[in-house]
Amino acid sequence: MWGLKTEPARDRPDLLAAPVAAGLDGWGPAERVLAAPIDPELADTADCAATYGIPLGASANCVVIAAKRAGRVRMAACIVLATTRADVNGVARRHLGARKASFAPQEEAVAASGMEYGGITPIGLPQEWPVLVDEAVLEAGHVVIGSGLRASKLVLPGADLAELPNAETLSGLGVRTD
Repeated sequence: MWGLKTEPARDRPDLLAAPVAAGLDGWGPAERVLAAPIDPELADTADCAATYGIPLGASANCVVIAAKRAGRVRMAACIVLATTRADVNGVARRHLGARKASFAPQEEAVAASGMEYGGITPIGLPQEWPVLVDEAVLEAGHVVIGSGLRASKLVLPGADLAELPNAETLSGLGVRTD
């Protein structure tokens, strides 16, 4: 697909972070998930899309946020298309009932997810994290997401992300950047 050399993800555990491999086990749509090796230096969305011919509208980003209320911090993931930015302090904050929401510090996101920065993906995240998926991702057809590693990507129908544990679909989570 596009310029990626994909194979069934379950056949390539070497292309998956351990939490992602575990997240695929027992998940209904897992058989539709493909994995592809990439140059880890090109893992950032814009570089990956340009190099492998992936339309930005078929690239989905996973943003880890920290939502705070009454001294309690709750981690969550926002999944939006690369043509948008996550409305972290608006839609996501209100949905989570937080007083404040912001991008989680890189070290905390990596430690809590067990995934590499730049490769964090919604598959295999901690069970207690809400996974907020922008409606546009579900309508995008096949999307490219992280694999938990910078050296690979996953390709799957965007609509399958709504079937992840703790997934919640939100309209307007992704705000157009153009």
